[in-house]
Amino acid sequence: MAINLQKGQKIDVGLSKITIGLGWDPNEGTGHDFDLDASAIMINGERKLLSENHFIFYNNLTSPDGGLTHTGDDPSGGNSDGDDDESIIVDLDKVSNDVQEILFVVTIADFEARKQNFGQVRNSYIRLLDNLKNEEVAKYELGEDFSIETGVEFGRLYRKDGNWKFEASGIGYKADLGFFLEKYYNGTIIK
Repeated sequence: MAINLQKGQKIDVGLSKITIGLGWDPNEGTGHDFDLDASAIMINGERKLLSENHFIFYNNLTSPDGGLTHTGDDPSGGNSDGDDDESIIVDLDKVSNDVQEILFVVTIADFEARKQNFGQVRNSYIRLLDNLKNEEVAKYELGEDFSIETGVEFGRLYRKDGNWKFEASGIGYKADLGFFLEKYYNGTIIK
């Protein structure tokens, strides 16, 4: 039976092959399609991105170690029909030992021009699926009203005492993908 997570709640993952599914429903009548983008940020023990190639998103679908694979961009949120809008397949056995944490964020593309924010999005969630049993293990439904936020850290996988854990985050930012790249990047910022 799946666990319904609360903000800040942490669980042991106990699996190596999982999928992180992210979903949302844009409100109707805003005048523009919503293009929400799921990304994963692979960071080290100093909370820095290992390299630009460890930023997994619609233009970089696979991590260098083969541990993460983004299934692709859904530019309108209309491809899911009630299921996950975007997914990232994770094989924790392949994730480099240098990676101590994987953040899962969702941002709104062109939010300024389209005058969009997460307050106009409903039914947002992140969930963990067991790839071997094809079953939902845990789900966190984003309940807050993010009326100015344009980027949200939905959750994170992290190592603790040699095991992987998951935390439901729900932290909002007025941000785009570039913000997250700059926040965690270890070297020269590439624009």
